[in-house]
Amino acid sequence: MAATASTNGTARGGRGARERILRAAQELFYTRGIHATGVAALIEAAHVSPRTFYVHFPTKNALVEEYLRRFESEKSIAAEAELEREDLPPAQRLLAIFAPAEGDPPALIRGCPFHNAVIEGAGELPEVARLAQRHKQAFRDRLVAAAAEAGAADPDALGRQLAVLYEGANALAASCNDAQVFTDARQAAHTLLDIALGATPGR
Repeated sequence: MAATASTNGTARGGRGARERILRAAQELFYTRGIHATGVAALIEAAHVSPRTFYVHFPTKNALVEEYLRRFESEKSIAAEAELEREDLPPAQRLLAIFAPAEGDPPALIRGCPFHNAVIEGAGELPEVARLAQRHKQAFRDRLVAAAAEAGAADPDALGRQLAVLYEGANALAASCNDAQVFTDARQAAHTLLDIALGATPGR
């Protein structure tokens, strides 16, 4: 009997408990939504006890904040990571952020996790809003830097315009569950780049 209790304790706690909780949050918060995902569902998915859960994350909000921080420190948003590719010239990196994800399309397009968290927070989660603002500003800065590297006459304007296009495409694709939005956004981005780089639009 004692051995069984020890085995269960290892399975529901242990050194990997925090990581399992974060993986569960990443999956459930993104696919189901933050409000729709209760602590009980997180505990079940992570295979931890309630006590272990609250040792690592005193509140659900604390877990939401760490879930978002991980997109900055460990697991970049796939489309945004295209800006770091060294095998593409800067103009192509700017277009690559609009490419739909490779492979089978997801059953439901969920869009940007930062945008979703702010909307769900409805002004009641100030730290989540701060994290989202910081992330979005950093993303705009990366777009501006890539636009400058590409030789845009006004990289600040081009970077901000591409940010608006990207964020709008993400929101519309999620609202309509339609990946075609990214193809349309890419074509619009191509036109913006042609103009900014002094090429003939559509060439």
